[in-house]
Amino acid sequence: MTRPLVAQVDLAALKANVARVRQYAPAAKVMAVVKANAYGHHLERVLPALDDADGLALLELDAALGLRRRGEARPLVLLEGCFDARELPEVAAGGIDTVVHSPWQLAMLREARLARRIGVHVKVNTGMNRLGFAPAEVHGVCDELAKLPGVEIRTVMTHFARADEDGALEAPLARFAAACRGLAWPRSLANSAGTVRYAEVGGEWVRPGIMLYGATPFAGRSAASLGLVPAMTLRSRLIAVQSLAAGESVGYGAMFTARAPARIGIVACGYADGYPRHAPNGTPVLVCGRRARTAGRVSMDMLAVDLAGIPEADVGSDVVLWGGGLPVDEVAVAAGTVGYELLCAVAPRVAFETVAAAAAHA
Repeated sequence: MTRPLVAQVDLAALKANVARVRQYAPAAKVMAVVKANAYGHHLERVLPALDDADGLALLELDAALGLRRRGEARPLVLLEGCFDARELPEVAAGGIDTVVHSPWQLAMLREARLARRIGVHVKVNTGMNRLGFAPAEVHGVCDELAKLPGVEIRTVMTHFARADEDGALEAPLARFAAACRGLAWPRSLANSAGTVRYAEVGGEWVRPGIMLYGATPFAGRSAASLGLVPAMTLRSRLIAVQSLAAGESVGYGAMFTARAPARIGIVACGYADGYPRHAPNGTPVLVCGRRARTAGRVSMDMLAVDLAGIPEADVGSDVVLWGGGLPVDEVAVAAGTVGYELLCAVAPRVAFETVAAAAAHA
């Protein structure tokens, strides 16, 4: 008998979210970010739903080469660039673009002898202070790259540290504008949060990530309020129901103790499946389509839920851990993390399936 835990991916939701990106950024091209196996949704599975995007951005070279072998013709961009000079000929031969963010990558390109020109995206550090050239260095970097016979500059790009906060873009935008002054190449600035703020951010390319999958990039704004639809529903079933007397506990460490007689449902899902072990008592769950709360410590393969107010719940009852009817962001907040982490952490042992919209949101 197959374990009932399944991650359902709604391709119609993904397509709707791409369309929503177009509404936020009607004048920009869309570079859909599909790193980390499409944020845990399985890249090959979601590609048909991303056919309206103008290009794809990822980190993993093997995944990019796999896309080319399957006939993907759109621009592909390696967001952290190449890590070894030996990768450059294969990247160039595959027509894959690479981000250039550091002097050592510039040196690799300077010394490369490539049979085919390689497209590059010059990254500017506007305050994130992870990757990118200082604004004062950008003109010199672009001048050198433009003179290299095996290189073609595609965009000048940046990544904002605080695009999800009010009033936090003015300074980095000014740094980016100063760095790009007089440069003719297209610009790529906006992640999901920046895309929602497109009128302020601008740029010829946007790079939406989390919003494509129906989660919010903002701490204080829900995905639904942004017009986004969850693409993944992680669902399981109750595999046991226990009756607790007042004073009895459930799970390791007795982290939940019943104050009165209680019915506790045991769900086939645990931290080995990607559900956060640190999720506390009271983390929201749907049982039979109704709100319930986790009870006790999450185990490797199971978690417990308090079935108070859901008398119809029994072995075999449907459970939604996140997705349709329960935003992943709400679960993440309860667990002290972000929806990005939960989606990316779904374990390989979890079965995936593509479903119709109606099934995913049932």
